[in-house]
Amino acid sequence: MTASPAIDEHALVRKITWRIIPFVFILYIISYIDRANIGYAALQMNHELALTGEAFGFASGIFFIGYFLFEVPSNVMLNRFGARVWIARILVTWGMVSVGSAFVQNATQLYVLRFLLGVAEAGFFPGIIVYLTYWFRARELATTVALFTAAIPVSYIIGAPLSTWVMDHAQWLNWSGWRWMLVLEGAPALIGGVLCFFYLTDRPADAKWLKPHEREWLQGELANDRKARPHAKHFGSLKAMTNPKVLYLSFIYFVYQCGSLGVGYWMPQIIKGFSRTLSHTQIGLIAMIPYLAATIAMVLWSRSSDRRNERRLHSAIPLGVAALALLGAGLATNPYVSIVMISLSLAGLYAFKSPFWALPTLFLSRSTAAVSIAVINSVGNLGGFVGPFAIGFIKGTGKSATPGLLFLSALLVASFLMAYFIRIDEPGTDDATGAVPNHSH
Repeated sequence: MTASPAIDEHALVRKITWRIIPFVFILYIISYIDRANIGYAALQMNHELALTGEAFGFASGIFFIGYFLFEVPSNVMLNRFGARVWIARILVTWGMVSVGSAFVQNATQLYVLRFLLGVAEAGFFPGIIVYLTYWFRARELATTVALFTAAIPVSYIIGAPLSTWVMDHAQWLNWSGWRWMLVLEGAPALIGGVLCFFYLTDRPADAKWLKPHEREWLQGELANDRKARPHAKHFGSLKAMTNPKVLYLSFIYFVYQCGSLGVGYWMPQIIKGFSRTLSHTQIGLIAMIPYLAATIAMVLWSRSSDRRNERRLHSAIPLGVAALALLGAGLATNPYVSIVMISLSLAGLYAFKSPFWALPTLFLSRSTAAVSIAVINSVGNLGGFVGPFAIGFIKGTGKSATPGLLFLSALLVASFLMAYFIRIDEPGTDDATGAVPNHSH
């Protein structure tokens, strides 16, 4: 493909990137703070609501049951109403539920609100991923997705000290700090929903902020991009949900989420176990360290994946690193070694994300990818229930998170092997697993 002489290709891609990515990046930070702040709330909330380890693990994970049940319907609605309207709806409803969570008085009410938070937020992440495919070519996708999903570790970098600082200092109206934290961190989603409605543009054809010849060039490039993938398949929603390769990717993502969210939700309490003298704010500052490492690893690894145009090994290797690091974290007795191992594990887990989300676009058409990415994300996110609950259950019986971390490490070894032997970006791979024998490409 040759660019039009009137178009500076790199400048236009940069213009589109700056228009879209910073905004959705901020929205995703808000999203992850609202779903993950329960980990910090637990430092006060568990005592106030008399939650056991199992109860907290269940409350953390039930979010993903609601998320799973409503993920695919939400993406079907996104296709019907358009990204701008539907993503705005998602933001407003999850903001309302997040603020409402501050008023819970017992474990049952917490379970209900966490479930409803998952229902409200369902469809946001895959919706944004599909939205990005409306604006960016395949060659830019891993880096673009990385710039967006880097919001996840950044949300922990911001959320860890912010959440714990609010808990230590907001004590107004005889309300606990964790309740104020949920209110103050839920409100930005309501504001973001209104801004989303007025700011996002559904498709390039509607972009008044692009010049006519820029819109024409971009639409032509995206059309050529689709033609360049003749093996990309298109099929209906039900077939996408039962496609063997989609289910294969779903299981890899399920195991990944077990590890990532199992560590993420329990890390504040793991750090608290290092010393009885740590304040909530100090715990939050220490919790920033692994996510700083994860952010750097995520961006550098995705650039490597785009530069080499390689997705399989760039998805598999980080899972292997994370498995070994979680094994080290589970066996470590020194707090400093534990933080290094947790940092290394999260660096691997987050580096995996962007190359992995580029995989479905290699064998699916864009319209089918909307449903398929939702299936992968929703089935995979059930791991967000299993991981935190498994650690809570194991910790509840043995009072130590170590066996839970070793369990997650073993699961990640399985996902590493599945990612390593996957084969979906070549024609003629419609077998039941999508796996390739002992050779690579």
